[in-house]
Amino acid sequence: MLNIGDVITLETKGENLERLKCKLVERKGTKLFIDYPINTETGRTAFLIIGTELIGSFVTNENVYRFQTEVTGHLKENIPMISLTYPGDDQLIRIQRRQFVRINTNLDVAVHPKVNEFQAFTAVTSNISAGGTALLLPKSTNLKKAQEIFIWFALPFHRDGIEYIKVKGKIIRLILDDHDFYVKAPIQFLNIDEDTRQTLIQFCFNQQILMRRKGLTEE
Repeated sequence: MLNIGDVITLETKGENLERLKCKLVERKGTKLFIDYPINTETGRTAFLIIGTELIGSFVTNENVYRFQTEVTGHLKENIPMISLTYPGDDQLIRIQRRQFVRINTNLDVAVHPKVNEFQAFTAVTSNISAGGTALLLPKSTNLKKAQEIFIWFALPFHRDGIEYIKVKGKIIRLILDDHDFYVKAPIQFLNIDEDTRQTLIQFCFNQQILMRRKGLTEE
């Protein structure tokens, strides 16, 4: 399930969420040995104190697997490593594509063609998840069902600035607005790399937390 060299994302608990990236260097029984993680927002190496509780996650076969873990030590061998607890493959929480948290949010995006099929234009999302999005397109759009496009997102992370990502997607269908103002296009993301998927997952979770604090969603 989890193999040497796999990228692991670590999320801190509490209000000040941090997202760290590392690689699995070695695995022995119920212990994982990782290289020193990098903070994805600052690009700096993170030093984790023994006893720190984290949420780990990794992607395999289009599924995200999450697990609870704790820092148990620091080692200096060929490279500096950190040891973490691992609950075992049978204790992993699997999040399938259809289970990705979907957030209703209006983000400005840029839509580009896979080839020179149309002129790039801007649009707005009505929702987004790590598996797809729904775009509100101009009524004059010439896009078609099953057409593949590239979407540029500017994801606002609270206090951490904006993160830009590019995602390939396929139009599932085109739905005309009841008032004939725009066309809604559900989009399925295609061939997303692990870093981009994790960025989308973290953005959606962050937005969900913010909305709950504002009383806009139910627990």
